[in-house]
Amino acid sequence: MKLLRKLFSRVVLVSLAIAIQMAWLFYIVFYLSAYYLPIAMFFNLVSLAVVLFIINRPGNPQVKLAWIVPILVFPLFGGVIFLISGGKGPKRRLRRALDESGEMLCPYREAGKQSVPAPSPRREDLYLAGQTHYLDSRGFPSYTNTAADYFSDCRMGWERLLTDLRAAEKFIFMEYFILKPGVMWDPVLEILQEKAAAGVDVRVIYDDVGSIGYLPRDYASRLEAMGIRCVKFNPYKPVYAVVMNHRDHRKITVVDGHIGYTGGANFADEYIGEEIRYGEWKDNLLRMEGEGVRGLTLLFLEMWNAVRPPEGEKKKPLHWTYDTPEAIAAYMPDPARMRKITSAGTVQPYGDSPVDSEILAENVYLNIINQATDYVYIYTPYVVIDYEMTRALSLAARRGVDVRLVVPAVPDKKIVYHLGKSYFPELIENGVKVLRFTPGFIHSKVFLADGRQAVVGTINLDYRSLTLHFENACMFVDHPVLPAIKADFEETFPRCETVTVKKRRFDVLYDLYLGLLRLFAPLL
Repeated sequence: MKLLRKLFSRVVLVSLAIAIQMAWLFYIVFYLSAYYLPIAMFFNLVSLAVVLFIINRPGNPQVKLAWIVPILVFPLFGGVIFLISGGKGPKRRLRRALDESGEMLCPYREAGKQSVPAPSPRREDLYLAGQTHYLDSRGFPSYTNTAADYFSDCRMGWERLLTDLRAAEKFIFMEYFILKPGVMWDPVLEILQEKAAAGVDVRVIYDDVGSIGYLPRDYASRLEAMGIRCVKFNPYKPVYAVVMNHRDHRKITVVDGHIGYTGGANFADEYIGEEIRYGEWKDNLLRMEGEGVRGLTLLFLEMWNAVRPPEGEKKKPLHWTYDTPEAIAAYMPDPARMRKITSAGTVQPYGDSPVDSEILAENVYLNIINQATDYVYIYTPYVVIDYEMTRALSLAARRGVDVRLVVPAVPDKKIVYHLGKSYFPELIENGVKVLRFTPGFIHSKVFLADGRQAVVGTINLDYRSLTLHFENACMFVDHPVLPAIKADFEETFPRCETVTVKKRRFDVLYDLYLGLLRLFAPLL
């Protein structure tokens, strides 16, 4: 019975429909080319033109190579497949909606921006000021007077979140990749339903692919029936389109505009230890209170106003936003309450998306690595990196920086795990310390450098997070939360084993397998 449910699940049926479409496309192209030489020549010319287009357009060389090789190997199909999928990002409608929503929110970003003292002429201070300026120039201001708590134990963070949700008076905004019914999500849903019935504005965005194995197809409608306004992001449909690759991987909760949560944790029982899937599951939650929460609120509203259709309509029309400027102003932090919160340092909540050509998340990570002078500690569940990231980590270690990369010992995705292992020898030979978290799986995404700068959020070290997904994170500079983040690393290091480069017999098939994985990593 369980096997039948899996075979007839939505993910299997939709994937099968897409596979049939692809097979039919290949058959038509092959059939026409086999019987009509001019058509075969046409498809070959299309593939050649596509290759020239890929070479001349800006972008990551490894992503280009991942497309060029299959196009040249299969010229009849390669160019056509790229035209259907490879050159496309999110749908034009979504791009336009996000642009309009972002433009409308710009005044609210700047309104809460507080002046930060000019840096001293010391090199380290100038580096940090440059990083802050970079994010500010991309529309993500730096905020002061923001208190923060870092929960290395997700259960403790979850319990605190429940308390904050129960105290909500005006609104609750939530945006997550995975919602999974169980011990962690069910109490949250109960509170959301109670608050919605009491007149609190409750909104939820969840990613359809992230939650597809756990939620029924009509889950958004069920939440709407409870009074919870809901959006299912980018529904998984039985139509071949690479836009299915663009997922909402963000994790955001905002309560009344003055309390916000983010981090690596979704709402599934493994995050709080109620379900054992890959050994001990390590992740984090970050709680903020103060002016910096404005950044999380605006990230949520930007997405909500781009994807939420008007009441009574199924599709979002062009040139329309859900919230009026007056409504948005009401979601900003209460000035009287904010004056009671004082904290040293700064925080910059920021988001990254596939809508533009800016690889913002990777640039932030590269800046941290390239500017570090003492140490860089990194948590990441996946290591699927390009040449630039590989060299940055390696050169930092060769400069004498203590670079430690903490990865899982128990993988959740074996292909990605083996792909990640292929990067270890070069990193280790250049002095990077690669540590496996022996109790199980580490899902945290954290960078900490020199005790002065940290990034906590949803962004993995892989192509999906860095180029394909909608992501978010918070950067802290000289903030009181940094010692707690460092303490988490120091408590984790003794629970890890150091990866060493072992000589092994030459295995042609395995090396070929890893080579193919590395080649097509940007498309996985």
